[in-house]
Amino acid sequence: MNICTLNKIAACGTDRLGANYTVTDELTGAAGVLVRSAAMHDMELPDSLLGIARAGAGVNNIPIDACSEKGIVVFNTPGANANAVKELVLAGLFLSSRKIVDGINWAATLKGEGDAVGKLVEKGKSSYVGPELLGKKLGVIGLGAIGVLVANAAVALGMEVYGYDPYLSVDAAWKLSRHIEHATSLDEIYAECDYITVHVPLVPDTKGMLNEAAFAAMKDGVRILNFSRAGLVDSDAMLAALASGKVARYVVDFPTDEMLGVENVVAIPHLGASTPESEDNCAVMAADELRDYLENGNITHSVNFPDVKVPRVGDTRLCVLHRNVPNILAQISSLVAETGANIESMTNKSRKEYAYTVLDIVGPVAEGIEDAIMNIGDAILRVRKL
Repeated sequence: MNICTLNKIAACGTDRLGANYTVTDELTGAAGVLVRSAAMHDMELPDSLLGIARAGAGVNNIPIDACSEKGIVVFNTPGANANAVKELVLAGLFLSSRKIVDGINWAATLKGEGDAVGKLVEKGKSSYVGPELLGKKLGVIGLGAIGVLVANAAVALGMEVYGYDPYLSVDAAWKLSRHIEHATSLDEIYAECDYITVHVPLVPDTKGMLNEAAFAAMKDGVRILNFSRAGLVDSDAMLAALASGKVARYVVDFPTDEMLGVENVVAIPHLGASTPESEDNCAVMAADELRDYLENGNITHSVNFPDVKVPRVGDTRLCVLHRNVPNILAQISSLVAETGANIESMTNKSRKEYAYTVLDIVGPVAEGIEDAIMNIGDAILRVRKL
């Protein structure tokens, strides 16, 4: 099978695909895609394409809806770059507090002053004073893989940490330090915290969530960190908040034209996951996810279909991606049974409007069973026999 790489993917990832795969930069005829940041929205996706694995967390560069309708499973790699992002967020905390970038840039202007540099530094350094983190309150919005690491690290720095996440998973809760305060609302974060860092995905419900009303509810002189997505912040509202002093500092890893060159904005060129360790981790996880799906039909960390990872039993596995509508499961199982096939195991899970059914069959399977299931109707998106 051909696997198309739309970006440079670390060899430690592509090497895991094995001898049965050919890695190419040609999308036509590819069964899978490994991608980092390449924009796929204007690409024509071939009928051969079964899965896309994003070596990273965000999938804004992938046409999720179009993929779902074509029965293409889209994967991401949550947590693979979490430590890299956490470390840069910690750097962002210091950059938001102490005027380090401003001071460095000013010091560079003293070149050529000779023996006077020392005196000029002592005279001018008061312009770059900033508060310590110790004892300050940090609000962490979103307690996924990155948010949990940031919150725990901030506790170790001596900060008083408030965490907010209405969808906090059990696994994440177990990993949180017991010293972290559980905020029950965003308003509590806004009212209490000197620093706020946001770690949520950009979806319709979160777009522009840091807006005029949110800033009005915050402390004067709050410092904001955004290492998730630029669109989480209303740019006009942020510019107004910076101008008024409501926001003392804005550190963002997603520069936009509006924010570049603005006083008290520290714009970092999307370096959150830019470490060799992170790129390796993401490449390995993405390749493993894609290979397991192509060979075994298992879905892990999909953003558009439900996760289904079950051991194979029997001789043949049928994998059916379909809409989550009534009576489909009964029609699939009945049709398979009518062919005389013995269904050893069947797993079905749904995710909003889509679902996935995996049937493990003992003994022979009738020729053309894939077409027969597709003929059930428009609710069937894709059928594979493994």
